[in-house]
Amino acid sequence: MTTFSGPAGVATFRAVAIKSALRMYANTGMQVNRAYTPKAMLAAASEITGKPFKRGQYKEAIAALESWLAEHGTNGESSRT
Repeated sequence: MTTFSGPAGVATFRAVAIKSALRMYANTGMQVNRAYTPKAMLAAASEITGKPFKRGQYKEAIAALESWLAEHGTNGESSRT
């Protein structure tokens, strides 16, 4: 099991969730939920990565989030129970 703790862990989990939701929307056109509108997802990706994204730049946002995650690591503790 992986535990995300502290502010860094929360930021990592948020980045993973937004990346997954963007990938689903880019591939299928389906929203994960009502709050995850395309505009809101791109705004969250911009907030996390610090890079601005325009409408329709889903693949670019996914790539930026992946590089952000690779750079910052998971910041979580892995433990097997």
